[in-house]
Amino acid sequence: MKKDLLANPDNVAFKDLLEICRKHFGKPRIKGSHHIFKTPWQGDPRINIQKDGKMAKPYQVRMIQKALDKLEEQNHEK
Repeated sequence: MKKDLLANPDNVAFKDLLEICRKHFGKPRIKGSHHIFKTPWQGDPRINIQKDGKMAKPYQVRMIQKALDKLEEQNHEK
């Protein structure tokens, strides 16, 4: 489901992206309009998302895709 939903970064609802991030990275710290998630690694890709109307910002969707790929890669190494 995750891959299908994120396949078109220009057409992802913010609430869907937020749900994916919560599922994989836990509860966000919210500062203003920014939802900031902790990751099990330091540095990039960092997870900091915010709304663009009802939609997620496309560059942030791509950032989440990279973070999920990195998380999956780390889980396979264990």
